[in-house]
Amino acid sequence: MVLDILKEKIVEILNVDPNEITEKTTFIGDLCADSLDVYQIILGVEDALQISLDGEDVEQISNVGEAVSLIEKVMAAK
Repeated sequence: MVLDILKEKIVEILNVDPNEITEKTTFIGDLCADSLDVYQIILGVEDALQISLDGEDVEQISNVGEAVSLIEKVMAAK
């Protein structure tokens, strides 16, 4: 579920093929996203799941799998 929502936001903001997105896909290297793009993606996920992610934790995210792990961790603590 988290991966699907994250993919949806990535596709929406970066206009990429969802089939190219895996947990190992990097935001900056593979998806050519900049920090603003990543911020917009995270905001979209926060809105969709009604959660709030710590900014410092978000800055440490480099790939989709790390984002999924962080989101799932926050959801579990909710």
